[in-house]
Amino acid sequence: MYRTPDTLVIHPSILYFGTPVVLITTRNPDGSANITPMSSAWALADRVVIGLSGGGQGLANLRRERECVLNLASEDMHEAVERLAPTTGRNPPPSWKHGYRHEADKFALGGLHAIQARAVNAPRIAECPLQLEARVRLEFFRPLDAWCDSAEGYAIFELEVIHVHAHADVVVPGTQHIDPQAYQPLFYLFRHYVGRGAALGKTFKAEV
Repeated sequence: MYRTPDTLVIHPSILYFGTPVVLITTRNPDGSANITPMSSAWALADRVVIGLSGGGQGLANLRRERECVLNLASEDMHEAVERLAPTTGRNPPPSWKHGYRHEADKFALGGLHAIQARAVNAPRIAECPLQLEARVRLEFFRPLDAWCDSAEGYAIFELEVIHVHAHADVVVPGTQHIDPQAYQPLFYLFRHYVGRGAALGKTFKAEV
């Protein structure tokens, strides 16, 4: 006989229930590049929707340039991602970013390499197995009372992906498909970095 699991009503401080780590590259006003680590993104068709807290340099760049590259990190990049995590491109750092420090060259800090994109001015990150060039199609800002004394809220962007670059070793040979056995994305789960784990099956729509 099935026994219903015991449950608790809780109030967690964050709701990062497991999403891929994305390193957003944008261009600064002086032409240099910024990297914004984030994990609030979802995709549908050729669109990716992302959320960014207010006040950051990446947000300012995205609003101004209207384009970016979404670089999806792999499992083996977790240390590089964490080196970037406590940094900001804003100088001085926003008052609400306690414990953050300004970092002008995030590529050097992360040990990452910039390569040119095809259609946007922001660079791609060579180490990331998937690099999505994208342009802004829609933006709106949501005030958040809990953040009224800090970031004030968050911005939501709908991005149109115009080019997808993939490492050859994660593509099924002779196809346009990502090999789900070869691709090993990095996930952010309640502020912990985790990998994909063992494969458990596939949906009826799977093409590979």
